[in-house]
Amino acid sequence: MNYEDSLIVKTAWYYYIENMTQQKISEKLGISRMKVIKLLEKARQNGVIQFQISQERSHHLKVEQELIRRWNLKDAFVVPTAPTASCTNDTVAKAAAMYINDRITENTYINIGYGDTLSRVLNHLATVTEAPLSAVSLTGGVSYYLPNAFSSIFNAKLFLYPAPLIVSTKELCGAMQNEPPMQEISRMVNLASMTVVSIGGINEEATIIKNGIFTKNDFLYLSMQGAVGDILSHFIDKDGNPIHTDIEERLLSTPLSTLRTLPNVIGVAAGNSKLKAIRASLKGGYLNALITDEQTALNLIEEDPGSLK
Repeated sequence: MNYEDSLIVKTAWYYYIENMTQQKISEKLGISRMKVIKLLEKARQNGVIQFQISQERSHHLKVEQELIRRWNLKDAFVVPTAPTASCTNDTVAKAAAMYINDRITENTYINIGYGDTLSRVLNHLATVTEAPLSAVSLTGGVSYYLPNAFSSIFNAKLFLYPAPLIVSTKELCGAMQNEPPMQEISRMVNLASMTVVSIGGINEEATIIKNGIFTKNDFLYLSMQGAVGDILSHFIDKDGNPIHTDIEERLLSTPLSTLRTLPNVIGVAAGNSKLKAIRASLKGGYLNALITDEQTALNLIEEDPGSLK
C-alpha cells in the first residue's frame, strides 16, 4: 500500500468510523481540509468505502422525492416522527441545523425567521457549526433570536431588528420601519444566501399565543377571515394568500412579497396542527425546500392538494 492509499484509508476510518470532523482529521494528519475532502471522495470512488442504504432510509428517500415532485420543491429532508409534538419539533430543529451546517461557509449570511422551532434551529446551529455563523433576523421580537439556557457554545453573530414583533398602531409601525437601524437590517435580508422560516398553525400551541403577543380572540378573528396559519407572523389562507387585517398593519416583519423573491427559502415545520398551514405555504410558493417529519410528509403527499377546505 503506497502513501496516498494509506492516507485514504486513515482519512475514511477517522471520518466514518470514529466520527471525526474534517477539520479534526486535517489537524491530526497534518494536511489541509481541502485535501481531506479530496481523499474522502477518492475513498468513495476507489471502493474503500461502500455504502448500503438501509431499508428504512430508502423509504425516507422515496418520501422526500415524492414530496419534491408533488410540490415542485428543490429539496426536502424528512426525519422520523417522534412520539410527542415537542420531541418532533426538537428533532426537526436538529435536522434543520445539520442540513444548514452542511451548506454554509465562513462568509455565509442566513436569514432566520421567528418562532420556537427556529429558536431551536439557531441554537443547535450555533453550537455545531465550525465556521462563525452570521444570522439576520426577519422579524422583530429579539428574545427568540438569542442564545437559550442550554447553549454553552453560541458561535453566531446576530443582526437583529431592534424592535418588538408587533406595535400598538400602524403609524408607529411605519415610523419604526423608516428608522435607519431597521432599514439597514432590511437591506441585509435581501443579500443573505439562505432563508430559514417556520410555519405556524392556528391553535393554542402557537408560539405567538404562548408568548402573549396574540390572544385567542385574535386567532378567532383571523380564523373568521380564512387564516389557516402564518409565516413570519403574516397570516395566510388555505391557498397561501395573505390575510389583510389591522394586525398586519402593526407587524414588524419581512413582507411575504419579499420572501417570495429570496433564494433558497427553507421551511422547517412538522405536526398535524400545522398541516393546513404547511400546505398553504407550499401552495403559495413561499418555499424552495421543506424539512419535516415523516407523518407530515406522508399527509402532504397522500392527500389531494385541492381537497383541504
